Amino acid sequence: MTGATEGIELLIRAARPTNAYEETMQRLLQSIRLGMIGPGERLPAERDLATMLKVSRDTVREALATLAEAGYVVSRRGRYGGTFVAERIPHDAALGSAGAAPGAAEVEDVTTLRRVLEVGAAREAAGRELTAEERAALARALDECSGSAVGDHRRLDSRLHLLIAELSGSPSLVPLVANLRTRVNALLEEIPVLQPNIAHSNDQHEAIVAAILAGRPAAAAEAMLEHVEGSSALLRGFLSPDAAAGLP
Repeated sequence: MTGATEGIELLIRAARPTNAYEETMQRLLQSIRLGMIGPGERLPAERDLATMLKVSRDTVREALATLAEAGYVVSRRGRYGGTFVAERIPHDAALGSAGAAPGAAEVEDVTTLRRVLEVGAAREAAGRELTAEERAALARALDECSGSAVGDHRRLDSRLHLLIAELSGSPSLVPLVANLRTRVNALLEEIPVLQPNIAHSNDQHEAIVAAILAGRPAAAAEAMLEHVEGSSALLRGFLSPDAAAGLP
């Protein structure tokens, strides 16, 4: 399986520690969906992937488990076992009703807008003197999102982000973020709903809210940026692997 290992090296780079899981997912999805590791071929061993990506084996294991749940890879035991790319790649999981996934340009445009609007909103919210009612509302929105069922998560996720925009103190920002969230959700609808992704999102939400409540603008902005980049890494992996890999 030397060819498979050489191929995956074309796309795998060290993941940033703050988004290790999401970027590990992105690199593996790119390699699989671009055919660098073909259907039925074996992926490098977990320890080799961890070394290549400079992440822990637990991160690699979690990413591979998620890919297995989504139908991209299968695990086999025994002397010739390991993790293999599925014979039939579930391309349809990332396709919309029109039969084509959103383009890389849409993913990148939405990501840039999120960096400007949502990172800025988090920074401004953390810099304000919030009332007791506002603080309670933010804590409640976080709890509802974190404790939501899968079917309700996207709605409550959007509610939390809109509340952060509202707490920025700029009424004009709220409709802009509302329109942006509509586009974000349309992209998220095109990829599988996977529990590890939700868990990572919830952890990032907690960091954002904690920084806002503590009145730490720089930390709130950094936490929101990490959240935005993590989501974008997954979207690139599922929807626009060519662009994410820097290929024409």
